[in-house]
Amino acid sequence: MKGMMMHQPLLVSEILEFGAGAYPKAEIVSVRTEGDIHRETLVEFRERTIQLAHGLKAHGVELGDRVATLAWNGYRHMELYYAISGIGAVCHTINPRLSAEQMIYIVNHAEDKVLFLDTTFVPLIAAVKDHLPKDMTYVIMTDKAHMPDAPFEALCYEDLLEGQPTEIEWPLFDEETACGLCYTSGTTGNPKGALYSHRSTVLHGMMMSVMQTTTFNEGLSVLPVVPLFHVNAWGLPYSSLLSGMNMVMPGPALDGESLFKLMDQEKVFSAWGVPTIWQGLLGEIEKQGRKPEGFGDVVIGGSAAPRSMIEAFEKMDVSVGHAWGMTEMSPVGTHGIMPKWMENEPFDTRIDYKSKQGRRCFGVELKLVDEDGNRLPHDGKAVGELYVRGNTVVSGYFKNEEASAKALDSEGWFGTGDVATIDPNGFLSIQDRAKDLIKSGGEWISSIDLENIAMAHPAIAQAAAIGVAHPRWDERPILVAVAAEGAEKPDLDEVREHLSEHFAKWQLPDDVVWVDSIPLTATGKFSKLNLRKQLADYKHPELRETA
Repeated sequence: MKGMMMHQPLLVSEILEFGAGAYPKAEIVSVRTEGDIHRETLVEFRERTIQLAHGLKAHGVELGDRVATLAWNGYRHMELYYAISGIGAVCHTINPRLSAEQMIYIVNHAEDKVLFLDTTFVPLIAAVKDHLPKDMTYVIMTDKAHMPDAPFEALCYEDLLEGQPTEIEWPLFDEETACGLCYTSGTTGNPKGALYSHRSTVLHGMMMSVMQTTTFNEGLSVLPVVPLFHVNAWGLPYSSLLSGMNMVMPGPALDGESLFKLMDQEKVFSAWGVPTIWQGLLGEIEKQGRKPEGFGDVVIGGSAAPRSMIEAFEKMDVSVGHAWGMTEMSPVGTHGIMPKWMENEPFDTRIDYKSKQGRRCFGVELKLVDEDGNRLPHDGKAVGELYVRGNTVVSGYFKNEEASAKALDSEGWFGTGDVATIDPNGFLSIQDRAKDLIKSGGEWISSIDLENIAMAHPAIAQAAAIGVAHPRWDERPILVAVAAEGAEKPDLDEVREHLSEHFAKWQLPDDVVWVDSIPLTATGKFSKLNLRKQLADYKHPELRETA
């Protein structure tokens, strides 16, 4: 027997309409690439988004078309989020930190029809434009007065809005319709696309608003340092509108001094980002001798937060939420809110738990399995590979049947590639990465890809890439190499030059360690476990210089 209730599709456009109607005085405050600060209420945001939606349709954007963005966190990027998905197109956010090779691949793989870009990224696109779709339309996100001299034909963002209506009847379509597309950073082979639906996006936004109880309070301000160009800024563009928070957008200025000044000026309550960002902010807080006015909540993800960082925030009465997730999970899977019983525990015990990766969010299931696929208990002792399942988890990859087939197990659970434990209280603790991926500053680097390209150098016979500890970036890649017989060993600069055609600068190794041989497993693969043991005393060059 079915219930007798109405059924309305869960659509992103409804979040916009709800936010503007329920919280008309809430603001989006943005540091612009033009150099000033822009403010608009959610009512003004709604009107401009509707004008943009009309502008998109006037330029031929239709249901299912992919519209790409290459932009910093700002009000125009937010307008694109809602306008593109509102008319049934797909908002494809591009990470500018990808290498040229990776960027060319994903734009062509996505078959983007339009590309919106901030002024700062004009040179980046100019360098790769000849390899992008020939019929693609480019739009520079500024006004007429600030349009740069681009070496390619481009429209002006504000021209798309000018003269367009400020009302619209948003189209209704199936809630399973795609609304967003985000590619992984190419951990193995080419980047893979996670194609989000309206349903998954709305549920994720609602889930975050409910689970992250320290953050979402009407009238307070949240600072998304986590970028809009990657995994929907952890869902903040949606959860913030659902809860009536002001959004403070930092633009391209992400150094500690700039963030402190902006947070202090706007009385930011909650700030979200990766550990490397907060190291800079903590340094500025120490320099200023105080925290920014109003600052009381920080959400840290992307990579594990150092215990010392969590302690530093907690000692200044800033609540730390340590979260975990993946691009393929929309992306948040766990939250770091402490249970009520934790309030009376000693400070060190609370920090112990905050150093873990939190507890699962509603709608996200977690399981651990051994090498044979058998389920392991959540007892805090059993270590296994982590699998996830839920309405905000991908069921496969966009236009990639091979990767899709490998992603899910026989029960339909998605394999994260992480090795973890889960304790009886539900706290997740990531132990290692099953495929030896290197995570630097919250971004993945493929050790396999580095090795394969490195061994294409005529002077390198064998190469293994591993991550080593770094005080700022968490991990940095180094290359352990065996020289080809009779060859002169290339220096670090030559190796990096060889790799630079295929990798972004931040993905390149910081050192080359030459060895006589690399240990192998019984199946002939590089034994990273034994290699790390051999290099147990190794220190990153920057650590050696400061020792």
